[in-house]
Amino acid sequence: MPINITTDELTWQETALCAQAGPEFFFPAPGSSTREAKQLCNACEGRLACLEYALAHDERFGVWGGLSEKERERMRRSRSDRR
Repeated sequence: MPINITTDELTWQETALCAQAGPEFFFPAPGSSTREAKQLCNACEGRLACLEYALAHDERFGVWGGLSEKERERMRRSRSDRR
């Protein structure tokens, strides 16, 4: 089933620093460093909205909101454990 995305959900993208870098920066080859992408994310005012978007839409690849796939998965598990 397709996910409906509202314009409000994506307003963080208008000022996101990632828009100034190519997608390969945030979707590095397996085993490559994500350090630079995370540093850029940590300087971005849209980081938290980006992270929430990735968690809500089950983004499984790349760096979103300053976290890698594995870090987001740990966060998901941690959130579900608290329920």
